Amino acid sequence: MGKLKQNKRNSASAASSPYAKAQATTNNVFKFNTNVGQHILKNPGVAEAIVQKANLKPSDTVLEVGPGTGNLTVRILEKAKKVIAVELDPRMAAELTKRVQGKPEQKRLEVLLGDVIKTELPHFDVCISNTPYQKKGALIEAQISSPLVFKLLALPNPPRTSILMFQREFALRLTARPGDALYCRLSVNAQFWAKITHVMKVGKNNFKPPPQVESSVVRIEPKMGSERPGVSWDEWDGMLRICFVRRSRTMRASWMGSKEVLAMVERNYRVWCAMNDVALDETPVGEDDEMEIDAAPEEEAEWGGIMDEDG
Repeated sequence: MGKLKQNKRNSASAASSPYAKAQATTNNVFKFNTNVGQHILKNPGVAEAIVQKANLKPSDTVLEVGPGTGNLTVRILEKAKKVIAVELDPRMAAELTKRVQGKPEQKRLEVLLGDVIKTELPHFDVCISNTPYQKKGALIEAQISSPLVFKLLALPNPPRTSILMFQREFALRLTARPGDALYCRLSVNAQFWAKITHVMKVGKNNFKPPPQVESSVVRIEPKMGSERPGVSWDEWDGMLRICFVRRSRTMRASWMGSKEVLAMVERNYRVWCAMNDVALDETPVGEDDEMEIDAAPEEEAEWGGIMDEDG
C-alpha cells in the first residue's frame, strides 16, 4: 500500500497515454495537457463540499477516478478507511504518491496507474471522481463519462453511492426527465438502474487551468436488492438503441419501419422461447394488426447526438 502500482492489463495503455507525452517545465511545475481534458480542481471549498456530499463512513473504501495531484484525495483520506486512486497520467500518479509519503495516510492510499475503464477494480464502497474536461465535449463523454457511469452501475456489487463531477450538459442529460429537451437514451438508461440527483454547480474558475465549459456534480445511487432491475443489460440497451435511433421518429415507426429491426426482434424472441422452454407463437400478424409508419425515413432528421451509452 502507499506505493504506485501499474495495472498489468493497462501497462501498454498507460505508456502510450497522451498524458505521458506532456512534459514538465524546467522549474518542475506541471504543464497541464488541456487537449485531453486535464483540469485540476483548485478550490478547497468545492473539494470539501464534494467529500461531504459522499457521506463517508470510517469503514469505507473509496475509489477515486482521476485524482490528479490529490486535492480531493487528502480530504477523502481524512474520513475513509482507504482510498484506491486510479490515474492515467504517470506524472500525476507520482506526485500523488509523494504527497502522502512518510505520512500515516500513506498506508491507506493505493495508486493504480492505468485507464479506469479497462481496469479490473477491487471492491469499494463509494466512488468519487472529477472526470476530465475538454472543448470537444462529445469526444470526452464517449471516452470516459458514459463508460464510467455504466461501468459503475454494471458491477456485480456496485458502490453504495457515487459522487461524480461532469461537464454541465452531460450532467443535465443524466438527470433529464421525459419531455425535457435533453432527455435521451443516456437519461433512460442511467435512471433505469439508479437514482440520480443533481448536487451542485461548479464554475469553471474553480479549476486550474479553467476549462471552457461549466461543471456539475451528481449523485448516483444504484438500485439494490429487489429494486434492481432483473433484466439483461445487453437486451435493455439494445431495445433503447432502437427506440432512440432517430429524434423525430415515433416509437412504432422505430420498431416497424425497418426489416432489420423486425428480423432482430424475431431472432431474440425465438432465443428467449428456447431458453425459457416456451412454445413459439407462429400466428402470422394480420393486416389489421400492422402498424403504419407516420413518416418516411428520408424525411426524418438524423439523431444529432452520440449513439453510445450517452445517446
